[in-house]
This record gives sequence, C-alpha cells and structure tokens, in this order.
Amino acid sequence: MTASRSEPLPFNPEVLRWARERIGIPIETAAKRIHTSIERLIDWENPEATRRPTVKQGRKLAALYERPFLEFFASEIPNVLPVQLVPDFRFHRVPPFEIELIALRKIQRWAEEQRLNALDLFEIMGDITPKFPLELYTSLEMEVDKAAQKAREFVQLPIEAQFKLNSNQKRRLPDILRSCLSECGVLILKHSDLHKARTRGICLFAEPLPIIVYGNEAPSAQAFTIAHEFGHILLRQSAISGGPRFGNTTSRGKSIEGWCNRFAASFLIPRQALDNLIARPDVPKDELEDSVLDLLATRFSVSRHAMLIRLVNLGYVKPGFYWRIKRPIYLDEEENFKSPPMRPSYYGSRYKNSLGTYYTGLVVEAWETGAISSHNAAEFMGIKNVAHLDDIRRNLVG
Repeated sequence: MTASRSEPLPFNPEVLRWARERIGIPIETAAKRIHTSIERLIDWENPEATRRPTVKQGRKLAALYERPFLEFFASEIPNVLPVQLVPDFRFHRVPPFEIELIALRKIQRWAEEQRLNALDLFEIMGDITPKFPLELYTSLEMEVDKAAQKAREFVQLPIEAQFKLNSNQKRRLPDILRSCLSECGVLILKHSDLHKARTRGICLFAEPLPIIVYGNEAPSAQAFTIAHEFGHILLRQSAISGGPRFGNTTSRGKSIEGWCNRFAASFLIPRQALDNLIARPDVPKDELEDSVLDLLATRFSVSRHAMLIRLVNLGYVKPGFYWRIKRPIYLDEEENFKSPPMRPSYYGSRYKNSLGTYYTGLVVEAWETGAISSHNAAEFMGIKNVAHLDDIRRNLVG
C-alpha cells in the first residue's frame, strides 16, 4: 500500500519570486544560500509547478529575503513602495548598474529603519530627541574654512588632540569623529556593502537625527568620508557620495560635492595648522615629494589623497600634479584596499561597530532601565541570541 503524500503548503510562487527580485538576489545565489538546487527554486517560483518549499525552507527564504514568513502565503504581491534613493552625486562616467541601485536601496532602507528605531527608543524612555545645532547649518556661499572652523570648535575637537594620536591611535580617528559628531545629534552608521555599489558614503538628511553611513575603507579614508557627509548635513542636503575630488563648477550637484570635499579637507586639516608645518610658496609648485605628502598625511591622520586635495586647494601645488599623476594612483589604491582580517573581540562587536556606540548606548540604557525587554533589545540590535546582550553591554565603552 502506497503512503499518500501530504498536500504542499499554499506558498504563493509569485510572492516568492517578487521577494527575491525585490532584494536583488540572483536565483543561483538564493539556491546556494538555502542549500537547495536551482531547479527546485525555479519550481517554487513557478505557478504551474507543483513543488513548494517546506516550512523550514520557507523560513530560510524569509530570512534571506528580509520579509515576514506569513507574507509568502498572501494571495497577491504586497503593495510595498520601493525606496526612493536620495540624490546621487557620484558622477561616474559609467551609469550605475541595477545591482548597485538595489544594494543602495537596501542600505538606505536599513539606515532609515535604524533612525526610526532610535526615535522609538527616545520616545519609550521619555527623553527629548537631540536636535542638530541650528547655528551649524550653512550654505554653498559660506567659505569652507570658516564653516569647518566653526564646526570643529562646536564639536570640541582641537587640532592638538589630533596631533597627539600615536601610530596605533591614528586608526581610531573615525571612531573619534563618530563620537564627536554623535553629540550633535547625528546617527552615524557603518555598512560593509557600500563599496559594492561604488559608493563612499551616504547622507540622509532629516530633522531630528540626520544619518551618515560610511563603509570599510582605510581608516584615514573613513575619516574623510565622515567629515564629507557631515558637510552635507550642514547644507541640509541628502546625498550618495563617491570618491573625493575638488574644484568649482557651474553644476549645482558637483558644486555641492566640491564644497563638501573642501569642507572635509578643511575640517580634518585646518589651514593655520598646515601653514605652521609647511611654508606656502608664492607660486604653486609643479609637484610635491612623496616623503612630504606622507609626513603631512601621517601628522594629520588623513590619507595622502585628502592631504593632496587640501594642498592643491590652498595653492601649495598645481592641480595638474593631482589630476594627471596622483589621482589615478590614489583611486586605484582605494579601490583595491582590503581591511586586514581581524578576529572580533566578542560576538556583538560587529553589531556595535555597525550601529555605533550612540545607538547601542540607547538600546542598552532602555534595556537596563526596564523600558524594553531583553528580547526587544536584541531586536533593536538585530541579533538573534539575547545571551549576547551582556557581552555588548560589558564592551559598550572602548
């Protein structure tokens, strides 16, 4: 006697396909990630086929596609509005690929969710959401050195403190900036997938709690990106940003990027501090020795790329030296930079690094005061095992 087969679960194949395509995962990748065959996954997305996932397989797909499991049983494709990307100021010669846009939408959606989470936490605890200081807002007409000096004084980051960083501490400059700017009511997040979309940083301007997102560049480049996106906040301008460049232009988009790049260079390398270290020539030099560039970049804990941009802007060296000789080299170095493999000090470190001490501190405070449960705290942090919250709390500072 043949045992009867149970009826397949009523998954909606069209919803399964929509969920996968919405997040931009190729069918081959999805099959590999949930340990099934491509042919089986194709059947699951085909209304004419009879094969359907098991509950366990469906839950794996829900986690992979970042959708609610029960949504896969809906009779119609959910009416979920796509993320409208903020203005793209990268100005690549090659237009963005669809896979890049999908990645950027995912990152922007994630960042916006963290902001909403933070706003919820302030409300839950009955705290007033910090507002960005009105006196720091500015315009393209403002001279960048004045804007940078004012901002630097406000966040209480004296150049002497930057100069005192030893060789090991210089890698922490992005963390120092992250901490200082967070005090202005800025949510600064880190996302390792930014480089996949040929993107250096994102600014999502909102009031309150504007957002900066940066990626896994070299620490000196991270510092420049954070300062650049901070410039966008000062201009109240959301943006997707590419690599550093300089110069003025009649295009408003490029004028904004140029201003933010000059602001970032000025913020990290104040004019007076630089003039105290190297005499400015009467006429810009044709070129500059690598040893001088290296020495100055090390002194200010910035990249050679950022340092040379600043030197060109201040008339130390001619623009042609940057554009024709050094820029291609620096761009190649940045494109091929790979973070050294490092063992996380504890399980939750990657979540804290991604969300930042500011956001993580909000979660821990709400949890410790009983305003939210341990389960809620884990959800706010994006971790599955609540047992790891204690590790995060113990390692919150440092």
